[in-house]
Amino acid sequence: MRHTFIALSISLASIITMAPVIAAANTWQSDVIGVTQSQLTPQHWLSQVTDKTLMSAAQIAAFNKQLIADNEHIVDPLDFASQLTREQLKAYILSISAVPKSPRFYPNGVALSNKHFAKYLANLNLDAVADNNQVSYAMVVKRSVLRTFPTSDRVLNSGLDNDLDRFQESGLFPGDTVAILHESADKKWLLVRAYNYLAWAPKADIAISNKSTLREFKNNDDFLLITGAKVNTAYVPNDTTTSQVQLDMGVRLPLMLADKTPHLLNGQNTYANYVVQLPTRGEQGQLVIKPALISRSSDVHLGYLPYTQQHLIKQGFKFLGERYGWGHDYNGRDCTGFVGEIYKSFGLLMPRNSGQQGKGEYGTNHRFDKTSNESDKLAVVNNMQVGDLIYIPGHVMMYLGEQDGQPYVIHDVKGLGYNKADGSFYSSSLNGVSVTPLLPLRLSQTQSYLDRTYNIKRIR
Repeated sequence: MRHTFIALSISLASIITMAPVIAAANTWQSDVIGVTQSQLTPQHWLSQVTDKTLMSAAQIAAFNKQLIADNEHIVDPLDFASQLTREQLKAYILSISAVPKSPRFYPNGVALSNKHFAKYLANLNLDAVADNNQVSYAMVVKRSVLRTFPTSDRVLNSGLDNDLDRFQESGLFPGDTVAILHESADKKWLLVRAYNYLAWAPKADIAISNKSTLREFKNNDDFLLITGAKVNTAYVPNDTTTSQVQLDMGVRLPLMLADKTPHLLNGQNTYANYVVQLPTRGEQGQLVIKPALISRSSDVHLGYLPYTQQHLIKQGFKFLGERYGWGHDYNGRDCTGFVGEIYKSFGLLMPRNSGQQGKGEYGTNHRFDKTSNESDKLAVVNNMQVGDLIYIPGHVMMYLGEQDGQPYVIHDVKGLGYNKADGSFYSSSLNGVSVTPLLPLRLSQTQSYLDRTYNIKRIR
């Protein structure tokens, strides 16, 4: 989609004077610059795009295969080495569990000392690393966390921003396969390699199995995909492992075979539900697959969604207003989690962190460096298509469409900054999934998001 810009777009000087929206009759008002109520609906943007399929299922499968082969940040956990030497395992442990160089603080303001870190380092269980270490394989049974150290302690930076737990790395979801590399000294945490990250996960959320069982579950072509932001399994009075289990966007669960689907399950007739195979954890930590019900009224889809611009918009808007969650904290997600879950709806894999995504060679990339000027960047912005990903250091946005010649994005973002009409810098927070114009956004009075944009990526 091509934008119409006046004199090399509208000049940035005029863009930054866009006023915050204040509705007539005081029915709605906002300090977010240049956004109307209608722009907060997917219908506003859907009229600009078609439902043409951008990549076929075969092309997506080939894309993922190539990504795993070429990108060091994406792996198939079931292909992870079955044994690790002492040196290899210690390197993996210390690659994630290193004492930070910057000061860290507990939420009460107490600074972490060497004594505090000694406790976390001891729980790494380095003494248990043998000359040869067996790797096992498992499946995640509930939404879970990936942590820097094997602890749930919240740790902040010097700004004491409680929203940014510096020990929080990422999230895991039911049906994710992982390779288990190591166990903590307190036996409550496992060092796991997921498809796009390595960190510590609670042992109680992981169920061990053999590769063949895990592959059969993971590669089953007859599956139900979660397309809503969050969907729960049906309530079960006497089984907490299958009752109201939260399933986030992009989770896929195999369907039960028709001849193995009972008319009644846990006292409820199954005919108005999808019956899925749900991973659960047995008493000995083993994987137990159980049938579970998901209402046919839920936001789900049989198989992956077609990869279209319309679905990119619809999927993004399903998160609108969700609170920002650093590293999938707060039962939410951050900027890369947001775009990652959208693209998982089509079966497309993504590296975890924005830098890994933005610097990755996959897709079509328009890269900028210190020699790139405003005109260079606007020339690419002028030709963005819905779903294109805009990267600045530490953040990613998804292009949504244009309004009156202005490019708009949807993103999961913490801060809000722009220059007001009088030239002063306005700083506040969004702290959630938001729709904003791209060009007025600023990190400071003198530096815009466009200034810091280093790549615009198209997944094709």
